[in-house]
Amino acid sequence: MSTQMLIESLNDEALKTDIPVMDIGDTINVHVRIVEGQKERVQVFQGVLISRKGRGMQEMLTVRRIVDNQGVERTWPIHSPMISKFEVVRRADARRAKLYFLRDRIGKSRRLRDRRRGMEHVKGHPTVRK
Repeated sequence: MSTQMLIESLNDEALKTDIPVMDIGDTINVHVRIVEGQKERVQVFQGVLISRKGRGMQEMLTVRRIVDNQGVERTWPIHSPMISKFEVVRRADARRAKLYFLRDRIGKSRRLRDRRRGMEHVKGHPTVRK
């Protein structure tokens, strides 16, 4: 067994299994655990998924939202213990793998088209990748 396969087999135990199917352009809620002193709370970050990169334990996603007409982007490791869960709020139609062009858009041109075509396929779409 090669060292790369050995490392991947060790990391497989730590991977989360309850991650919903999220595509680029979807609006998602990221529930993040925040520790303040002795207390722990969950904060929700809602935005558009503009980037996914990496695989396995190193897989990262970038979520962008607009706050007071300023773009805010946050990047998280998907399998981080600081993330309690993901929720897909809205599915959008995107033809690119990375939506970095949304950084330059303002107003209505910032919106993505809703995935209406073929909704019968989305309805039966599994919520968790296998």
